[in-house]
Amino acid sequence: MTAPPRPSRLGPRLPAFYCPLERDLVHPEAKQVEARAVEWVDSFGLYPDAVERAWGLATHSADFTCRIIPEGKVEALLLFAEWNYWANAVDDWQDSGSEEVGTGAVVEHGVRLLRTIENPGASLLPDGPMTRALVDLVSRTHAMLSPFELRRFTEGTRDWLLGAAWRAARAEEGAMPGLNDFAALGPLANGTRFSLTWSDVAREDRLPAEVLYSPALTALTDAAGFIVSADNDLFSYDKDDHLEPPEVNLVNVLAHREGCSPAEAVPLAVALRDRVMVLFTTLRARLADGADPRLRRHLAALGHYVAGCVAWQGRAPRYATPRNRYGLPSAEARLAVRYADVPSVPDREAPDLPALASWWQWVGD
Repeated sequence: MTAPPRPSRLGPRLPAFYCPLERDLVHPEAKQVEARAVEWVDSFGLYPDAVERAWGLATHSADFTCRIIPEGKVEALLLFAEWNYWANAVDDWQDSGSEEVGTGAVVEHGVRLLRTIENPGASLLPDGPMTRALVDLVSRTHAMLSPFELRRFTEGTRDWLLGAAWRAARAEEGAMPGLNDFAALGPLANGTRFSLTWSDVAREDRLPAEVLYSPALTALTDAAGFIVSADNDLFSYDKDDHLEPPEVNLVNVLAHREGCSPAEAVPLAVALRDRVMVLFTTLRARLADGADPRLRRHLAALGHYVAGCVAWQGRAPRYATPRNRYGLPSAEARLAVRYADVPSVPDREAPDLPALASWWQWVGD
């Protein structure tokens, strides 16, 4: 692997990640899931040429799937992995910086995609490989998921698309949002509930709605989404650092707020992320106390989601050899991931951000 043509604005290496969760788990059938998912991708001609295919596969979408869901039915993981390859292709289009990909285009595509999931026969998207692949995904998803699971998945998709549209709107305006706005709205683009639905489907766990949507579990889920979003903003920073105006991410929001460089903003991002991680582990332990087996498995799955995302991103050429620096991804490229034994700051109280502070009420004394 050759040295990149320019260094990272974040510094020579990523910060250490405080992650006191079970780590380095992967589904035992990961290789099978990857092979079958890539075969599906190729059968629809999802990528127009060999270069785009290389970058599409560099997302390691099957590895992501099998690290955040290290147990469960292979067919569910396969379908979710295929969704991830498809969704990453959409994400790359949204983040391309092309003049044709403004807020209007992102919103227009998003509402048509959502209605296609809800009503597959509506014929709202133009014919082509992406649409034909989507129709296949939607048809099989309707067949596999219960009505309640399908509603959860649709809500998760809506989160992803609304978050992407909000980020696109801020970038189009050239206005970096405030930290509280970003903390509330930015993580939506990661589609936490888009992913977690499949975790429960793969394990065939169906929590009652009054448990799944309880305020405390909702807070815990949102905290997991914030951590994953913050980590992704660190891992993916280099691949989008060529965009003007700068990408809307946690590092750039903090740098704008504090009037400092992205490298100087990294410790601030890590400190906020670590405070939420302490809240996450504390609240998860409290909810696990006296929980039934289904809820315990769901709580464990939230930990797999957070820890699995760190492991996947460190191994994905999408981040290790970013496209704005390399003509092709390097299949063996990795980012050095270090883990911290303790959080970067000792603070355990709620931050002075209303968008996050309400989560602390569920921890108790």
